Amino acid sequence: MALWRLYYHLVWTTKERQSLIIDEREEKLYAYIISKADELKTIIHAINGTENHIHVVASIPPKISISELVQKIKGSSTHYINNVSSGEDIFAWQRGYGVFSLGRKQLEEAVIYVKNQKEHHAQGTIIKSLEDFNQDDNPPQKFYM
Repeated sequence: MALWRLYYHLVWTTKERQSLIIDEREEKLYAYIISKADELKTIIHAINGTENHIHVVASIPPKISISELVQKIKGSSTHYINNVSSGEDIFAWQRGYGVFSLGRKQLEEAVIYVKNQKEHHAQGTIIKSLEDFNQDDNPPQKFYM
């Protein structure tokens, strides 16, 4: 058995940043993502977001690549939500994702940030570099203290 301690903060958006993560879908979506991650031997430390994007703090085992994990979760969750949800809009994720590696010391701060996503957006206390990950003008920087 291998020993590993890998922590990542992942972010991805709904198709064209549409408001597709409605209240009726959110709980089912997050529960599905957690169960799929568990199936892939990935630990979800926190998951939350707004109506148009999600943040996931996860420990991904070294035998699966980050891109493979995200692809499997995004693809299967799209299929799942479109088959169990009664929303008028077809659910879809935007291509791509953001990923930030974390040290053990940043894990707790990342979990707190993700768990308080809605409050951060409502109060304007977001960490911009974590929210605008598609922008080319965001050089790597320290996000957590």
